[in-house]
Amino acid sequence: MNPVSDDMKFHYVYILRSKKTGDWYIGCTSDLRKRFKQHNIGEFDSWTKGRAPFELIYYEAYRHPKDAYAREKQIKSGPGRRYARERLKRFLSLTG
Repeated sequence: MNPVSDDMKFHYVYILRSKKTGDWYIGCTSDLRKRFKQHNIGEFDSWTKGRAPFELIYYEAYRHPKDAYAREKQIKSGPGRRYARERLKRFLSLTG
């Protein structure tokens, strides 16, 4: 069995940062590249609309959607946001 194959489906928790406002958006998807493009062209009538362009600053991959959605919820909490800021501290200091 090949542990890394093309048919392996992952679900992603991701953090985008608006280049316009510096605000963060935390989301979850099964197609990270497609979702990133959709956010940047304003395809969603959501929090991200009007805040493009974005940069992808962090993501995690999960095999099971329930794990990804649980992690998204956790990162959106106060302690989760603090964890993400601490984890990205070096990156954020380099990019302003």
